Amino acid sequence: MNELSLLYDSLIVGGLLFVIGLIGFLVRRNMIVMFLCVEMMLQGVAVCLVGFGRYHGTLGTPTAWDGQTLVIFMITVAACEAGIAMALILMLAQRTGSLDALIWQDLREEGQPAFVDQRVPEELVEDQVWPTLTPAGREPLPNIDEQQHRSRV
Repeated sequence: MNELSLLYDSLIVGGLLFVIGLIGFLVRRNMIVMFLCVEMMLQGVAVCLVGFGRYHGTLGTPTAWDGQTLVIFMITVAACEAGIAMALILMLAQRTGSLDALIWQDLREEGQPAFVDQRVPEELVEDQVWPTLTPAGREPLPNIDEQQHRSRV
């Protein structure tokens, strides 16, 4: 296979992964999804680095260990950052009870205006109607022993 076409293919795939991750990071408000989008952006960069490493090679030989070594280092650093980010997200979620990034506005500096999202309507508890399944089959007979059992007398 032509090395230049392999480089183009890896750059296209890496660029697509990066753009999809960037769009997901900018559009979503859930911190876990945003975190996964950042990981997707990192994988896009990793694919590009492997493609460049494959194309340029090490000292003129097409062994491609330069790009792969850099990707292994990048994945190691990303794993460390992921651990720290997950700990931070879990602490903030435990403190606020939600993973929505806009709820965390209480953590902003004093004097900074709050960001008010005008386009997304607020969800009310009464508006949440969950679909239910129609029961199918035969209803089981009631268990008399279970109905008459009392744990305390």
